[in-house]
Amino acid sequence: MNLFSLSGPVFSFDPLSVFFLFVILLIAVPAAFYTAGYQKGLYSPAKTKLSWLLFALFILSMLLVVAVNNVLLFLISWELMSLVSYFLVTFDSEHDKSVTAGTIYIIMTHAGTAFLIAAFLIMYKYAGSFDFDAVKAACLIMPPGVRNTLFCFFLVGFGTKAGIVPLHIWLPYAHPAAPTPVSSLMSGVMIKTAIYGLLRFGFWMLGGGELWWGEAILVIAAVSCLVGVIYALMEHDIKKLLAYHSVENIGIILLGVGAAFLFLKLELYSLAALALAAGLYHLVNHAIFKALLFFGAGAVYKATGTRNIEKLGGLIKLMPVTAFCFLAGSMAISALPPLNGFVSEWLTFQALFSGMLKMTAGLKVFLMLAAAALALTSGLAAACFVKAFAMVFLARPRSKKAEAAAECPASMRNPMLFLAALTAVFGLGAPFIFPVLQQVAVSLLPVTAAGPVPFSPFTLAIPQAGGTASASPLLLALLLTAIAGAAAAALYFIYGRNKVTEGETWGCGYYSLDAGTEYTATGFSKPFRIAFSFFLQPYHKTEKIYDSPYRLSSYRYETHTTPVFSAYFYKPLLFLLYSGARKVRKIQPGSINIYIAYIFAAALFLLLFMEKF
Repeated sequence: MNLFSLSGPVFSFDPLSVFFLFVILLIAVPAAFYTAGYQKGLYSPAKTKLSWLLFALFILSMLLVVAVNNVLLFLISWELMSLVSYFLVTFDSEHDKSVTAGTIYIIMTHAGTAFLIAAFLIMYKYAGSFDFDAVKAACLIMPPGVRNTLFCFFLVGFGTKAGIVPLHIWLPYAHPAAPTPVSSLMSGVMIKTAIYGLLRFGFWMLGGGELWWGEAILVIAAVSCLVGVIYALMEHDIKKLLAYHSVENIGIILLGVGAAFLFLKLELYSLAALALAAGLYHLVNHAIFKALLFFGAGAVYKATGTRNIEKLGGLIKLMPVTAFCFLAGSMAISALPPLNGFVSEWLTFQALFSGMLKMTAGLKVFLMLAAAALALTSGLAAACFVKAFAMVFLARPRSKKAEAAAECPASMRNPMLFLAALTAVFGLGAPFIFPVLQQVAVSLLPVTAAGPVPFSPFTLAIPQAGGTASASPLLLALLLTAIAGAAAAALYFIYGRNKVTEGETWGCGYYSLDAGTEYTATGFSKPFRIAFSFFLQPYHKTEKIYDSPYRLSSYRYETHTTPVFSAYFYKPLLFLLYSGARKVRKIQPGSINIYIAYIFAAALFLLLFMEKF
């Protein structure tokens, strides 16, 4: 057997690959236009050319990941994507935070890749080929223990790139450190290639597997949803806030994927197609509104020079187009109708509820907890973006930089307007879009499954016991418009044609109000910090600043939350690694002869291993 032989076609464009190619290009094209405006005057000509080269390689690597038809080529493309994205994260290497973020990212992504390599070698042992079809055929005859091992390796390997909890720690470092167009691609598209990998290798090749596979994904998804949105609520760095919401939305996507794994094992193929299509719908929706939000955050950063929302405010008058687009993205990510985030979350709810009607009591618990986590996540996400939009765009500017802000150029505005329009198109057009995604989901199933039941061209209908659950985004939008129009008409008839009188906003009896007396992001998030204190473990720091030994000039008060996973998982793990490394250093006595002996021993071991393999 030739390890590097290509026995089948190099590329494959089945429905799953075509869908992911579409998602990548849907975000990459506006990101390219946005980059042209964002980088203007930011770098030297040579560095600008380098950034474009890395940008193009990044997009190409992602396209290759979802298009190749060979495990070895997939791994090469995956590694290329990881390395290029690392160079993009550290592109502004003059900042220490970029270097630190890149280091954390490259360590985590290669730790995940190690699990993938192990899984691919096991597959090769049974298939004798790296061709996707040959590997799929071999997976069907593998012992259950091997299949379970492969699933665990894929869950860790792809989960690290996706940012599931507790493998998410690189996201809050890498996304803020990278240039904004890169952040939009990493969050909107790159982490979704991990979902492709899980579906391609775990769902399509392994065929669903055991019940506990779906249960494990549902638990991880629910935890990721809640952890991501809770940490986002506490965050004041706008890009780090969006990074935590990527963890949350990966969890929402995996709720649909996990339910599909569960339904596939139980041979509920129609429900599996529904759940998987809902997950895919949220995947493309998240790509749209998350790229839009990162574009908005980048425009604000370019105009003000800060990502701290406590130092912003009042930008809706200075940057009205950016404010409108950011509001559209905020409504979409908060699952407010009739935009796209609402539709995909509604479909995910319907998949979970439909599954409850056909499950045993034990399995119902997983679906009930998943639905509860999704409901709580949706509410907390809405609260988070009320905070984000209000602190950035409303009230008065809270810094000189915010006061001097100006609207971004057309090359940055137009991509934002395009994505803002897509949030409406993918929401209102759901009855036409979802059946297409249903066919993508069906292509991964062993049998043909029934799709949704559309009883009108503008309505989604999901069969339920004793009836049908339905939603019409277009009719809902018309209803909301009619309600708003009726309210405006009522006000007109009640108050007549009185002219508008302008005056200062009532200040609740206070006077001489300024930016320092505004409601802050810290104050807004405090009730949530108290409610989730059992998890966040908040603490505070105080500092007294004196002008003289007898005169206190100011008092500094800071509140922080404990990074639970870093403090209680990664730091102890690093301590063990460092302790082990210090002990292993004893085999490095400094003798060249011993080092040569090590090389010969390693070569002999590899020869024996490959002969047996």
